[in-house]
Amino acid sequence: MLKSLKMRVWIVFLLCLAGHAFAAPTEEEPVVEALVTEEPVVEETEVGSNPVQVEVGEFDEAIEVVEDVAAENPCLNYHCKKGKVCEVDDGNTPMCVCQDPSSCPPADGEFEHVCGTDNKTYDSSCHFFATKCTLEGTKKGHKLHLDYIGPCKYIEPCLDNELNEFPLRMRDWLKNVLVTLYERDEDNNMLNEKQKLRVKKIYENEKRLQAGEHSLDLLAHDFEKNYNMYIFPVHWQFGQLDQHPVDGYLTHSELAPLRAPLIPMEHCTTRFFEACDADSDKFIALEEWASCFGIKEQDVDKDLII
Repeated sequence: MLKSLKMRVWIVFLLCLAGHAFAAPTEEEPVVEALVTEEPVVEETEVGSNPVQVEVGEFDEAIEVVEDVAAENPCLNYHCKKGKVCEVDDGNTPMCVCQDPSSCPPADGEFEHVCGTDNKTYDSSCHFFATKCTLEGTKKGHKLHLDYIGPCKYIEPCLDNELNEFPLRMRDWLKNVLVTLYERDEDNNMLNEKQKLRVKKIYENEKRLQAGEHSLDLLAHDFEKNYNMYIFPVHWQFGQLDQHPVDGYLTHSELAPLRAPLIPMEHCTTRFFEACDADSDKFIALEEWASCFGIKEQDVDKDLII
C-alpha cells in the first residue's frame, strides 16, 4: 500500500513538473501548500494546475527581474528572489533587501514546515529563505540549502543495494509520467510537438511495460530488453530541471524541486544525487545524469532535452 501511494505521489509530482518549461517562472504564489496538501488525495490533483511549476520558483535563489516601475509604487513591478522584499531608498528607487523572518505569515500547520541542510526545521519556506538571506556572505549561508519538505526527521542510511534499486523505479516512473502526459495533453501545453512524437513511439509500442507495481527483477529485465524506451524519459527530466540557466548542468537549486518532496519518501535520494556528481564539482552534467540512470555514453544527446 505504501509503495502504491509513493508511486501515485511520484506520478502526479512529475506530471506537474512537466509543465514548468512552458510557463514563465513565478515567485509570488504559495508553494509548499500546493504540493504537500495534495498528497492524501493525490489522484485528484489536476494536471493543469501545475503546483510544481510554482515549486521551481520557490527554490530559485538566483533571479531578480526589474520591469517597468510604476511611479506611484516603485516596488509594484520590481521582483526580488526568495528571502528578499522590495523597499525604496531615499531617492524612491526600489531595491531588494532581506526579509525579516518574523514578517513571514505564520504556518497553517506542520505540512508547511521545511527542513534545511542545517538539520533545522523552519516554519515555512518563507522563514527559511528569509533566514538564508540574512546569512548571505557567510560560510554558513553559502552551505545552507532547503533540504526537503516537511519537518526534519531521521532519514535512515541508504545501503548500497538500495542505492542500486533507486534508478530502476525512477526510470519506470519517468516513462509512465510521459505516457500519461501524452494521453492527457489535449491542449499541447505540457509537451511540445517534437516531444509528443517521441513519446508516441513509446506509447504505441506493444512491448511497453504497463504502469503498476513491479518487482525490481522485472524492472531490471525490462530496462535491458526495452532500453530504447528509457532514453528519452531520462533526458526529458534533465531538461525540466535545467532552467536557471539552461546550460547543460544541474545545480543544487535546480535539483531542489525534485529532491525536496522526494527525500521524505525515498531515503536514498540524497546519496543518489551525490553519486551522480561523479567529479564532485557541485554540478551534475547531462552525461553524469544519464550515466546515473544507466544510459550509455553513445546515447547521450543534448537535442533530446529540448
